[in-house]
Amino acid sequence: MSIKEVGLPIFLNKINLKKKENQKKKIKGKEILEKITEKIFLLCAFMSVLSVAMITIFIFVKGSPAIFKIGIFKFILGTKWNPEAEIFGILPMILGSLYATLGAIIIGVPVGILTAVFIAEIAPKWLVNIIKPAVELLAGIPSVVYGFFGLLTIVPLISKNFGGPGNSLLAVCIILGIMILPTIISISENSIRAVPKEYKEGSLAMGASRIQTIFKVILPASKSGIMAGIVLGIGRAIGETMAVILISGNAAIIPKSILKPIRTLTANVALEMGYAFGLAEEALFATGVILFIFIIILNIILNILTHKVGE
Repeated sequence: MSIKEVGLPIFLNKINLKKKENQKKKIKGKEILEKITEKIFLLCAFMSVLSVAMITIFIFVKGSPAIFKIGIFKFILGTKWNPEAEIFGILPMILGSLYATLGAIIIGVPVGILTAVFIAEIAPKWLVNIIKPAVELLAGIPSVVYGFFGLLTIVPLISKNFGGPGNSLLAVCIILGIMILPTIISISENSIRAVPKEYKEGSLAMGASRIQTIFKVILPASKSGIMAGIVLGIGRAIGETMAVILISGNAAIIPKSILKPIRTLTANVALEMGYAFGLAEEALFATGVILFIFIIILNIILNILTHKVGE
């Protein structure tokens, strides 16, 4: 056997060993990169939780003393808000927030779901290409623009047709109903499109009409995602401030009619925080505590409903 014949296998073995070493290095490099990525994701998740915890602690630390100074029941069930006389009752604001959110749900949820059905199941492609960008644009409009729109169009229409100043619960319900539409439409449409085609085809094959298939098969199958969209829409309605300030009238009274002015919890804080001091400032932080607790309870209830609907 010649020297070349002996040396060739050795040379090939060396090449194979180098390849294996390079592969091991690449695998180790990928493992290190994956571990670093996992740590970054963990840090981001921790930052999110830490931010929520810090905000919660801050609000409760700043707001809780006022609740105990004023009295829990006196603060929550009080019907008058007069910081100058140190009278702090937020029941009108609580009811104002509840009524406004309920009105937004009544107006926005049916329109949003039916629009999502139209986009996903009925509309031709050329029309979908027009409606979807319009819905996305609706989501990007600042809340103050909605407020100006309501102030210059909705409020005068209400005043002209129903009397009164026009700044009312009805105006707030209409504007909030419009504002939650993009969220409900987008999430509901994605949920409807995610329903397997076999469900639809099976329903049609059994003799059901298109509309029957939509309402008896597709919507029940996508109700979990639709509920998630409704929850997010309600969250936006509860937290809206700027648009509500412009059109609600901001009267701290219990509304006895949808044509009466209202003040929400968020609007109450935004309107008076700039010049409040002492107990009045603490009472505004306490209002934030009540709003925070209210949102947590609402989210828990809606999440339970969402899980039940999903099951």
